[in-house]
Amino acid sequence: MLTYIADLLTPFWGPARLLSSYVILATVGSLVSALATLFLLPKLWHVLPRDRGRAHAINAADSVGKPVGVGVLMIAIFLATVALFSPVDPHIYFCIGAILLACAVGYIDDRTGGLSELTLGLTDLLVALFVCTVLLWGKDTTLWLPFTSITFDIPFWLGLVIYAPVVWLCINAVNCSDGVDGVSGSLSAVTIAALGFILYMVVGDVTNARYLLIPFREDAGSWAVVAALFCGVIVGYLWHNAPPSAALMGDAGSRPIGLFVGICIVVSGNPAMIFFVAPLMLFNGATGLAKVALIRLFGLRILNSIRFPFHDHARKNLNWSNSQVLLRFLLIHLASLWFLVIILLKVR
Repeated sequence: MLTYIADLLTPFWGPARLLSSYVILATVGSLVSALATLFLLPKLWHVLPRDRGRAHAINAADSVGKPVGVGVLMIAIFLATVALFSPVDPHIYFCIGAILLACAVGYIDDRTGGLSELTLGLTDLLVALFVCTVLLWGKDTTLWLPFTSITFDIPFWLGLVIYAPVVWLCINAVNCSDGVDGVSGSLSAVTIAALGFILYMVVGDVTNARYLLIPFREDAGSWAVVAALFCGVIVGYLWHNAPPSAALMGDAGSRPIGLFVGICIVVSGNPAMIFFVAPLMLFNGATGLAKVALIRLFGLRILNSIRFPFHDHARKNLNWSNSQVLLRFLLIHLASLWFLVIILLKVR
């Protein structure tokens, strides 16, 4: 909306052009989304269901009675800020619809006490296919990969085959990482911030993209603004989710956050990007998925001495407190992400 207003006012008042600056939109928008989330959540979460504890989860009793499904309020605030600050782009609006669907499914899961694994898995796959279809838009796409300057032009159908599983993995990795106060939100915020930086400064900047031998994407800057807005919402939520938490975002928050991470991966043009911007999140959340899949499909058991999600192992076997898990995971995530992203961009 602000970009549209800028186009109307700039001919009459020069400074109005600042309303079309992506840096201004991202900066002001992230601040507004953070403050709106910070102040509105406590006023609204009384309408949400209460957590009833999860079977087999470590310290599940600590969460009983807290508002759960706060993610539905987070996504509502996110949608409002997108409408106000995001550049006008139908691809963004279609993907926002998918984020709403992921949030709705997550909220139903929170409220009913758990949908079946098959229902959730198939829904995640359908949502992943939808956003990939929207972002690829039925056209061939250019792929770039780590450690090589060669790019690959692939047909639309192959893009779907490559990216849809990556988006599905992102949804479930973030969801499985949500179990310790502040951990999933903190790791996700750092990952989304890193992706936003890459989209704005590398993929969406023709000069930097050419220098780094990375395919330029015109709409990457718009997605960087949306990433900043999402980061603001997560930061506002983390104020209330810091140990000991006052509220829980539940699947209504973790699933759309994971979906948005996947969307940014597709926009980046590099399906391997997830291993560089979210290594700890994958190890913490996705390794357990792989472990279960190997047992059910092949009867193969690996890493039997380690609990997954790994945050449960850290609390149960390493005797870390929730605050120690949060801080140590965040430090590891920041250090590994910074190192791996530099390697990804420069070693080509």
